[in-house]
Amino acid sequence: MKNGASIRCYLGLGSNLSSPTQQLAEAVSAIEQLPSTTLAAVSPVYQSDPVGPEGQPDYINTVVAIDTLLAPLELLDHTQTIELEQGRVRDIRWGPRTLDIDLLLYGEEVISSERLTVPHYQLTVRNFVLLPLQDIAPNLQLPTGESVKELAANCSKAGISLLEGVTLTR
Repeated sequence: MKNGASIRCYLGLGSNLSSPTQQLAEAVSAIEQLPSTTLAAVSPVYQSDPVGPEGQPDYINTVVAIDTLLAPLELLDHTQTIELEQGRVRDIRWGPRTLDIDLLLYGEEVISSERLTVPHYQLTVRNFVLLPLQDIAPNLQLPTGESVKELAANCSKAGISLLEGVTLTR
């Protein structure tokens, strides 16, 4: 664990199998239970076209903000455990999945290792990440200096829609 103040992190969650909205709700609940971690915000829920192989169902997506004392790789280990507990199988790149949790941002850190790249390498081009991220952190600046608000304003809005009335927390 890291010593000192907690770090604000953002996680992108997506699912397109086995009741995707329920998968995300269960994932948010599991994230709330992580050690030394507090759930700070949950974005509205979006439906988006799949990225990857043809013929898969649309994705349901959200972004959560957490404050944590966990180190980046500890947090990654915990999120991968949540994925596995919810039936995640890693067999097809960008294939359908019960749950995908991406560590988008870890404070203002830039991390490049074999297991983890932060900011997430596709953060600036994925509308299903940028739009929900903007919903909960509109004034956020990425470690690269880019503005989430500007990136979201300039990203394509094709293939994505807000799911009105869907909430993932009690």
